[in-house]
Amino acid sequence: MKKLFSFILFLCLLSCDDGDLAIETVNFDSITTVQTCGTVSATASNLLFKINGAEALILELPAGLLKNEISDGVITSEISSTSKLTYRIFTDEVSNDYFCDVIPPTTPSVSEEITAAEGTIFITTTTEGSETFNHLIELSGISFITEDGSRITDLQIDLFGTVTTVL
Repeated sequence: MKKLFSFILFLCLLSCDDGDLAIETVNFDSITTVQTCGTVSATASNLLFKINGAEALILELPAGLLKNEISDGVITSEISSTSKLTYRIFTDEVSNDYFCDVIPPTTPSVSEEITAAEGTIFITTTTEGSETFNHLIELSGISFITEDGSRITDLQIDLFGTVTTVL
């Protein structure tokens, strides 16, 4: 009986797979600062990003999506058709320099990059005075699909953040 129990235990240990780690959660709601390289523009495309240690959430907005006017309702943009949302995992903590330097640093390197397959961006614009506009960016229905076809479903990235444009 001892030999049978030992054999079963041995088989169980052999069947365990500690292969690639699966991404279970993408959580950027606790990161309130939206970073950018330079000034956010209402007339040019914008690269916005949030950094959480060795992870980054990168949002690329097309030119003209942010407007220097108070929005009459919510402006929407679909992921993959006009806007792009990318989740990156780096080999070490990453800084704003990685995105903003003319020649990006060689370290840390990207260990995994996943582009959102679908979702919607909602933008609400308010004003501070006559020349400053605040754009609240929210995300909904974001779906990341990894290279192996698995879907990341535990997403805590509803509020991307607020950026400001000036006339």
